[in-house]
Amino acid sequence: MKSTALPLELAKIRDDIEGYAHQAGLDFFDVIFEMVPSDAINALAAQEGFPVRYPHWRFGMNYDQYSKGYEWGLQKIYEMVINTNPSYAYLMSSNSYVDQKTVMAHVYGHVDFFKNNIWFSKTNRKMLDAMANHAVRIRTYMDDYGQDTVENFIDICLSLDNLIDPSLPFSPEKKREVQGADETPRHLEVGKIKVDRSYMDTFINPPEFLAEQRKKAEDQSRQDKKFPDRPERDVMLFLLSFAPLETWQQEVLRMIRDEAYYFVPQMQTKIMNEGWASYWHSEIMTKKALTASEIIDFADHHAGILQMSPGRLNPYKIGIELFRDIEDRWNRGKFGKEYDQCEDFREKLYWNKNLGLGREKIFEVRKVCNDVTFIDQYLTPEFVDRYQLYTYEYNRRTGQHEIVDREFKSVKEKLLSQLTNQGQPNISVVDGNFNNRSELLLSHKHLGFDLDLKYARETMRSIFLIWKRPVHIQTTLEGRTRLYTYNEKHEFVAQD
Repeated sequence: MKSTALPLELAKIRDDIEGYAHQAGLDFFDVIFEMVPSDAINALAAQEGFPVRYPHWRFGMNYDQYSKGYEWGLQKIYEMVINTNPSYAYLMSSNSYVDQKTVMAHVYGHVDFFKNNIWFSKTNRKMLDAMANHAVRIRTYMDDYGQDTVENFIDICLSLDNLIDPSLPFSPEKKREVQGADETPRHLEVGKIKVDRSYMDTFINPPEFLAEQRKKAEDQSRQDKKFPDRPERDVMLFLLSFAPLETWQQEVLRMIRDEAYYFVPQMQTKIMNEGWASYWHSEIMTKKALTASEIIDFADHHAGILQMSPGRLNPYKIGIELFRDIEDRWNRGKFGKEYDQCEDFREKLYWNKNLGLGREKIFEVRKVCNDVTFIDQYLTPEFVDRYQLYTYEYNRRTGQHEIVDREFKSVKEKLLSQLTNQGQPNISVVDGNFNNRSELLLSHKHLGFDLDLKYARETMRSIFLIWKRPVHIQTTLEGRTRLYTYNEKHEFVAQD
């Protein structure tokens, strides 16, 4: 990838923007900006921002999509920043100076969020090195075992990279290998035949009989003992611990799992992160960095970022406006028992206690929340009404998506259901020895959405290829508990 250092004039702008960000109270890692041409920034985007990744067809597919989108004028990547220490950010060389200023201010907002938001606190800040090491090791495996063999196994691992436990980094007691497998019961009471005279014991209970009884007791103990001892949300960890994998396969699965955990906080905070960065690029540009001749260009660019399309949730728009709403409410004292119990609409509309707590409050929110808690705690009926948020569904009769509800409760529940677990199914391993046949039983926790059977089939096929035994999943479908199985014949069937 070809990149260059910033020219002197842009380096001066960077220093100014950094100074403005510090004055505003932002606290960030050192940021290294590099200039790259459009084809290079498309290549970086295709590899999720990292300059070095292992060889895989999906990166080429991503690059083709980004390149065509840029060439046909459908999309343009203005900036890219990586959550590392120091942070690396890439500027597209063809951008105008006002765009470069905006991007720099936006980046400092992102890096402040990376450094201070608690959900990023457990991430690997040296992930650039880790990604490069993964690339070297996988290339070595490709040389040893063949590119197609390794790439096919990577495909399997990538189809499972959402089957992890987002809470695991914050649960020290869970940072362990899954418990419950291959534990031989000890000191079991063997079912001896009782005799009245001790000298008859060796005749009534010969060694062969005692060995057989002990084996039966051990088998029964294994069958009775839960494996794992409690539902395991991190399916990838379970497979890594117990699936019959070759050493190189274990290492590839481990690397894909490590990378999946690195990206979890970014998915958990998409609305907040983009909203926070947009808030600060707006503050810095409009109050400090813009010249008179740049105002129109900035306004046009900023409006494009925040544009809301029908039926589409724009995280930049929702994020920045909710931060602004929180700041305004805490400045005016529009919170707490007194405000909530006020029943005079006009009084609440013009409520203003002049508390001036808004800036302090949004920094607190930036530190402790993720998207779910952000929406759950701070979304208000007034906000939903002001920005015309609604729920919609597909109408099979008309063939169109149609508005079905504008009520605050429905809108909030819909948003939270989409954000919980990043919209991914909640699946756990509940039995690694199902029916005492070393088969795998999974459970799908129903969170308001039925399991998509098309994707379930492909996911269970991938698990089967790793586990080498039939895989079952229990779910609720159309109000009924159902069991689906992927078997040795590569059939995906419902069990009655």
